[in-house]
Amino acid sequence: MTTTVPDTFLQLRSEVTADGSELRLSLARVPTPKPGDGEVLVRVRATPINPSDLGLLVGPADLEAAKVSGSGEAAVLSAPIPPSLRRAVAARAGAALPVGNEGAGEVVAAGASAAAQALLGRTVAILGGEMYAEYRCVRAADALLLPEGTDPRDGASCFVNPLTALGMVETMKLEGHSGLVHTAAASNLGQMLNRICLEDGVPLVNIVRSPAQAKILKDQGAKIVCDSSQPDFMESLVAALTETGATLGFDATGGGKLAGQILTGMEVAANARSPGGFSRYGSTTHKQVYIYGGLDTGPTELNRAFGMAWGLGGWLLTPFLIRIGKEAADRLRARVVAGLKTTFASGYTTEVSLTDLLTPEAVRACNRKATGEKFLVRP
Repeated sequence: MTTTVPDTFLQLRSEVTADGSELRLSLARVPTPKPGDGEVLVRVRATPINPSDLGLLVGPADLEAAKVSGSGEAAVLSAPIPPSLRRAVAARAGAALPVGNEGAGEVVAAGASAAAQALLGRTVAILGGEMYAEYRCVRAADALLLPEGTDPRDGASCFVNPLTALGMVETMKLEGHSGLVHTAAASNLGQMLNRICLEDGVPLVNIVRSPAQAKILKDQGAKIVCDSSQPDFMESLVAALTETGATLGFDATGGGKLAGQILTGMEVAANARSPGGFSRYGSTTHKQVYIYGGLDTGPTELNRAFGMAWGLGGWLLTPFLIRIGKEAADRLRARVVAGLKTTFASGYTTEVSLTDLLTPEAVRACNRKATGEKFLVRP
């Protein structure tokens, strides 16, 4: 295969100014690397905007006050960072950082190793960072070969959402739980988790924030959906937890009362399943909620009504994959590839270019994190 590779390419950068007062998005023209012995150069065709990307892309900037100088490739989008939030980005002040966790494209150049040469001309998916760019050079071992004829659009979201959803089920098994609770459950990730749990026979309590979101999941066969906007939410949550016995929750909201409400519901359900004498320490059933997102950036509020056998912590995909080891992680990746257009299919509502991301309108739309909306970058 012979492909003309340019000497330079465009890469999106996100920078917090040295004084922490402003965030700037711009395009940098950088030299195209030559792949080393065990490396491949991928022409990026599609890369999603996940909530996990937005923290680096725009952080705490006030996008309503965003403005643009210049035009085209030379445009710079700038937005102020409120003084109360500047400490959160102090560690990255003065650095222009590449953005984008994952994506897919064609291998256009390869190093001399057999593993790298075997990927030349093939479509691969990558979880390598720096994906909001026209090209990306990675180790051949880190490129996931997609089936012949796969559209990069279908492979762009191979990693973050699918492996996170699978990781939730695997965490449940590793930690000895028998059912799951998931918030923001009508998201792309939530819909994947629902499909996995239906396939694997895992009891799942889906928590959503509106009747419209509840309908999305019910139309996809979800067995239990609790709507936090309804006045009887806690009653329906306790009933669902009593029915399923779920004692492990994954919370995408982070702030607010929801994590505490889940723990409280688990406690009430545990006592209902095992009635006994009163204990001021609560039930002996361990209840665990992991926060893995930040849709609500306010404080996490806990009303301690769930005894003493409980845990609240953070959960991230990369440490989880390290924890389970390469063999288990490869098994999960193989399942994703096998179900690329079914269980792990991602839908996109809007496609944007790199230059589109330098416009206030596009960045504001991406940052809404609205259920049913998912953006795909086409470098």
